[in-house]
This record gives sequence, C-alpha cells and structure tokens, in this order.
Amino acid sequence: MTIRRRTISIGAAMALSAVGLAAVGLAGCATSNQSPSQSPSQSPTQSLSPTAAKPAALSGTITVFAASSLKETFTKLGAAFEAANPGTKILFSFAASSGLATQITSGAPADVFAAASTTTMTTVVSAGLASSPVTFAKNTMEIAVPPTNPAGIAALADLSQSGVKVALCQVAVPCGSTAAKVFKAAKLTVSAVTLEPDVKSVLGKVELGEVDAGVVYVTDVLAAGSKVLGITIPSSVNATTAYPIAALSGSTNPALAQAFLAYVTSADGQAVLTAAGFAGP
Repeated sequence: MTIRRRTISIGAAMALSAVGLAAVGLAGCATSNQSPSQSPSQSPTQSLSPTAAKPAALSGTITVFAASSLKETFTKLGAAFEAANPGTKILFSFAASSGLATQITSGAPADVFAAASTTTMTTVVSAGLASSPVTFAKNTMEIAVPPTNPAGIAALADLSQSGVKVALCQVAVPCGSTAAKVFKAAKLTVSAVTLEPDVKSVLGKVELGEVDAGVVYVTDVLAAGSKVLGITIPSSVNATTAYPIAALSGSTNPALAQAFLAYVTSADGQAVLTAAGFAGP
C-alpha cells in the first residue's frame, strides 16, 4: 500500500511538472511577439510604425507677389493660414501682374506668384522661374462710378460719349488688356483721361471723384462697398481673365510656399474667393 501511494505521488508530480513546462513555453511565445517597449497588455498592432511619423510642422516666412485685385482676399487668406500654422509668416507685395512679373525676372526675391492673367504668368514660367501654375479663380469687368453718378452713366456705351471722363488701366496690365477686349466686342472707342498702373489706382480715381467712371473688376466694386456704384457690363460683350498661381523655383522656403498654394486652391480658400466675387477656375 505504501509503495502504491508513492508511485501515485511521483506520477502526479511528473504531470504537474509537464503542465508547468508547457505554461513556460506559452509565456515565452507570447513574450517573443512583443516589442521590447511593449507592455504585456498591448497587442503588436498598437505599436507605431517608424514610417507613420507626423510630418514636420511648417515654419518660417515667405513673400507672395500677387495682383492688386487680390489684396483683400489674399490678406484674409494669409491671416487664416498663419492662425492655422503658428510660427509661419506670409508677407505680400501687391501690384500690377505685369510689373510683378518684371520684378521676378529681374531677380526680386519671392516665393509665390499669383497673377491676374496667364500671359504674365507665362513670362515667369518661360524664364524658368516657375513651373506647373494652377488656375485658382476668374474675374470679369464692371464699370465703377462715384456713388452720386454725376455723369449719369447707365450703360457701357455711355463711356464713349464726349465729355465723359474715364479711367482705365494701362493696356499692358491685365485689367487694361481685358477692358480693351470688352470695348472691341462692343465695337466702342473709349478715350481715357488717365491710364493707371493697376486696377486699385483706377478704383481710387473713381472713389475720389476725379473721373466719371472707371473699368475695373467686379471684385473691386464689391470690395469698395458704398464708395462706388457698379454698372454691370452685359455678358455678351464682357471679358474674363484667369488667375494662375505658382511656387517660384528660387523660393528659400519651398515647403511653406507649396503649403500656401495648396491652401489658396483648397475648399476653404475657394470659399473666401467666391465670397469676394471671384468665379471658380
């Protein structure tokens, strides 16, 4: 009886030892599937992949050369972009597109160019200073007159009447060349008393009452508010200009330049432009 009880005890011990070894083996397998920094409660899929690192935050400053007619919208877009990207600064230089293109091809430092015509953008691209421009908006012409409309301007044809003082952009400037297309389509000859370097200068002449009328963009009339009165040009003779934007090859901060370009063409950027009266690309 004693021998039998001892045999049973030895068998039980061997069985317990086998169970213990199996448990150790399973634990070893589980441990081998975990990364050194992973706690036992984490699954392998919870660890971050080295390739999933967050992109570096944008920082620094860029200079954007932009057409005068973009002053209100780009100032607003720049402020919104800076607020969304702390540590960034967007500086602007607003002027006639043709003049900005000349500055860029002459070596003026800039990071982004937004023009009011494809012709002026082509000047910069042909010089090898930009590539792959993207059209982000379009604009059309409108007549602006002082709020009291002293000359009684009611239609486009009134601009050709003797004694009516009209301000236009210089023909080399997009607002001037686009206005010339309008007059050609309407078969009108309009003599300007002043040819201004950009559209904001034309608008300023109207606001000050120095002229009876000026031909500007619809966005400029909207931005001026009560300072001017807008006279619509019939769509049958009106003309449109496209606005392309491109990052410049000489940019010292290409990442920030591309990010701002992407913001202008994004849904948020387009919403600001649309609210200002620009048409979609």
